[in-house]
Amino acid sequence: MLHDALKHYLDAVEQAVLGCDGIYVERYTEEILTPERVNLRLRLRFDKGYLLEIHEAVIIDNQNLVHLDYRYHCQDEQNGLLFRYDCTPHFPKLANFPHHKHLPDAVIVSNRPEIGHVLREVLKHQK
Repeated sequence: MLHDALKHYLDAVEQAVLGCDGIYVERYTEEILTPERVNLRLRLRFDKGYLLEIHEAVIIDNQNLVHLDYRYHCQDEQNGLLFRYDCTPHFPKLANFPHHKHLPDAVIVSNRPEIGHVLREVLKHQK
């Protein structure tokens, strides 16, 4: 049986996606590895052809949600990068290593955003 905190988190992600207009869900996979670990993989297409891919590995540790890994990758209809949040440890000089955000011409300091925030950011780019 899935831990309640993970169940609530997955429900919140699903509601955030369902709450956005103009999204076509190409992929939505919740891979439950144990009652306290889940991998989430989403591929969302937006009205103007933008693509958002979400990959997360989430566990419960001492009753808290912990993101072991994440990547939120957004590109435009021409496959150009709009932004990507991730925690791949390849920019050790950034202040909050390994967390960062890729932009088309820079990599900046950033914490892991909530998925609802990422969805709103994509919608702002489409305007």
